[in-house]
Amino acid sequence: MNGDIEKIMEILPHRYPFLMIDRIDELEHGKRAVACKNVTINDWFFKGHFPGRPIMPGMLILEAMAQTSILLYFSAYEKDLKNTPEYYLGSVKARLLNPVFPGDQLKLVAETVKLIPTGAFVNTKAFVGDKQIAEAELIFSVKQ
Repeated sequence: MNGDIEKIMEILPHRYPFLMIDRIDELEHGKRAVACKNVTINDWFFKGHFPGRPIMPGMLILEAMAQTSILLYFSAYEKDLKNTPEYYLGSVKARLLNPVFPGDQLKLVAETVKLIPTGAFVNTKAFVGDKQIAEAELIFSVKQ
């Protein structure tokens, strides 16, 4: 799997305005994925969150971490998938630590706790530079 947006769009069912991954920077199949979201003032959510002090909504940071987790899952089971799967996020334990502003580059790291054909347990973190922005334990199921 290479890092280009066309490949990402083949894997993720998300489209504008909810595609939160711009690039895959690292991939250790089934073990670890690192992705990037370039945050710009042109992102749709800054119009109302918040006028005069734009901050990326925490739930969208979590969504970007979940999408990175889907790329990680896909890298492990790509050869076994017959159809484009549907993903259902079942449980989240998350902490938002710092804000994300326009101009930031969000680095998203997902690491496998356990992958099974019908879902995954994944630890995720988000960074801007070396500063940790968020962390979450995600559990999701997959339907084919």
